Amino acid sequence: MGKKIVVKTEDLTKKYDGVTVVDRLNLEVAENEVFGLLGPNGAGKTTSILMLMGLTEPASGTAKIYGFDSTREPLKVKRLAGYLPEKVGFYDTLTARENLRFIAELNNIGAAESEPLIEQVLKSVGLGEVGNKTVNKFSRGMKQRLGIADVLVKKPKVAFLDEPTAGLDPEGINQIIDLIGNLPKMGTTVVFSSHRLYEVQRVCHSIGILSKGKMVVQGALDEIGRDAMTEGRFRIEVETAEPSPQLIGVIKKIKGVIKVAAEGNVLRITTDADLRAEISKAVVQNGVALIQVKIQEFSLDDIYMKYFHEG
Repeated sequence: MGKKIVVKTEDLTKKYDGVTVVDRLNLEVAENEVFGLLGPNGAGKTTSILMLMGLTEPASGTAKIYGFDSTREPLKVKRLAGYLPEKVGFYDTLTARENLRFIAELNNIGAAESEPLIEQVLKSVGLGEVGNKTVNKFSRGMKQRLGIADVLVKKPKVAFLDEPTAGLDPEGINQIIDLIGNLPKMGTTVVFSSHRLYEVQRVCHSIGILSKGKMVVQGALDEIGRDAMTEGRFRIEVETAEPSPQLIGVIKKIKGVIKVAAEGNVLRITTDADLRAEISKAVVQNGVALIQVKIQEFSLDDIYMKYFHEG
């Protein structure tokens, strides 16, 4: 049985002053996954999210959340989805807890339900000990975590997070990324917009790359990686005392080895699996001294560089 698709667009298009900023976007996000929406600034990421949330109307095409049309049924969509914009706004003179109470009231969540929920959400984002501090005393990272708490108070089935690590230091980025990675365990599907490749690779199950408003490629990260690395998924470097033609021939016969290139005492081997153990064994059994073995797996940078320039 296939995964349940909970976010879906069909030929979604948006124009501003005659300029197409989102061009026939076809997007699918499965339930309880973290989907990375990648692209440089101006690629159409934020506009796509705004259309999915029903906050701006498309020129044509459709956007649906759990089957509800974002343009025709925006209130139903907003009950199911939460949105964290790139720049989060709060009432600075109110405490974190008071800000969340206000959000709960706006969403018609009564005190009996909201109070324990607020405590739970503050704890889940690491702000349980500072809930009674006013927001003007918060760091940028704390405000970002409060922004995610703001989204979670609504108990959304889907959370749209637009550049949630913008302006944070490395420690703050790590905290936010770890938090995002845990959201599917809480029953929340995440669409995570970013232009930082390493962040997306850490937590996303699937990705889509936008370029000039068009979806260049989308799918599971592993599958896209295999497609992008047309000559194999892994690159293994083996340094030996003296690689003989006989050794090269043996390595070429190992299942999963695609190509072997010798440069001095270094063999550069392209494979579709991690074959370090098999290759090392072959080197030793052929009586050749093994100095070191290094491996490099495909990275999101490889995928991005391949597909982004095709957009």
